[in-house]
Amino acid sequence: ALGKKNLKIDFTVRRKRRKLPTVLPPEQVFKIIDATNSLKHRLLLMATYSAGLRASETVNLKAEHIDSGQMLIKIVNAKGEKERYTLLSERLLKELREYYAIQRPKEWLFPSEQTGKPLQTRTLYLIYETAREKAGVKTGSGPHTLRHCFATHLLEAGYDIRKIQLLMGHRSLATTSIYLHVSRQLLSEMKSPLDLYHPETVKEAGHGSNH
Repeated sequence: ALGKKNLKIDFTVRRKRRKLPTVLPPEQVFKIIDATNSLKHRLLLMATYSAGLRASETVNLKAEHIDSGQMLIKIVNAKGEKERYTLLSERLLKELREYYAIQRPKEWLFPSEQTGKPLQTRTLYLIYETAREKAGVKTGSGPHTLRHCFATHLLEAGYDIRKIQLLMGHRSLATTSIYLHVSRQLLSEMKSPLDLYHPETVKEAGHGSNH
């Protein structure tokens, strides 16, 4: 077969379709957080949402990563073994101090009660899903939804996308730009060109350009 002159080989690469992430409105995020059964579970979800963390980043937080002076959280051993800083919420800090006074965690901020080591990401997934079901929120499966909400809600609040890229730890701005496509609020605030220009005004402008 390889000896045939008219042999054609198709090397067309099909792009994998990228699904848009699910983003919940803020009121549903707060319903999920408030539906937790313990302060520790509440703080796990609050930290994930308020700082835009991956599940693995949340469970590996240490007290030393919380910089209350600069109001930042240091993320170590992030994806790609890169370090970065992200936001420390004032509300999160207040509740973290209450939690710390009660629990006195040693190394890890949210250790497993059985092993003393960081929680497994699977445990955070179960905590989130239990709270989501209790809150009656039908969409947004998995705690990564909270990370998507973080980025989208900041965009909708008017923050610069390049700063959000740094907070999220994305290498490429194109990765962060996907949240522009899922922000229905930003889209709904735009006007169609049919509504931007009044027909009479356009006609007059066109008529004047002929002289």
